[in-house]
Amino acid sequence: MGLCVYLLRHGETEFSKTGGFCGALDPELTAEGTAMAAAFAQRYQSMAWQAVYVSPMKRTIATAHYLCDALGLQMEIRDGLKEIQYGEWEGKTAETVKADYPDDYMAWLTEPAWNPPTGGESSVQIASRAALVMAEIEEKYTTGNVLVVSHKATIRIILCSLLGIDLGRYRDRIALPVASVSVVKFDRYGPLLVKHGDRSHLPAELDARPGT
Repeated sequence: MGLCVYLLRHGETEFSKTGGFCGALDPELTAEGTAMAAAFAQRYQSMAWQAVYVSPMKRTIATAHYLCDALGLQMEIRDGLKEIQYGEWEGKTAETVKADYPDDYMAWLTEPAWNPPTGGESSVQIASRAALVMAEIEEKYTTGNVLVVSHKATIRIILCSLLGIDLGRYRDRIALPVASVSVVKFDRYGPLLVKHGDRSHLPAELDARPGT
């Protein structure tokens, strides 16, 4: 048995409902987001977990809380798992950003690997900090299950890095619904994606929510 890393996107927030730019902002989970976190814990608490690595944001800590409490596991908080920093775009809609920062917005849409949001982070920068966390996990745990609770862009960029997908295409190639889990198994041939964007742990009424 090799190492399996479960990459869980946090539960619903007001920003994940509306689609506004939210990276450094620190919203709480909605009531539905809290229910999503509880549903994940209920489904997965029977598994044996080696560790739980968590972004230090409120929404990710709240998502990991239920599983960690059920199992008596301490969260491993890592800054490298934070969401993309949107800089001057934080809290704004895409329409507002397009109007106020047209050149930067078009450059980011075209090639986000090297062109960050105004005052924010590029995909390459996110990949570099997240890679340190993934390397720590791979070094510490050669077998078993490790949960990583992070964010939409960050998880998609981690998946691109592991699977050899161009970092500039993370939005074009990988969908990631809110509260979904993706699983990467590490074996002799390297990382293998065995599950992606799964929300089967959610009850029907929560799975039906859009989860942008």
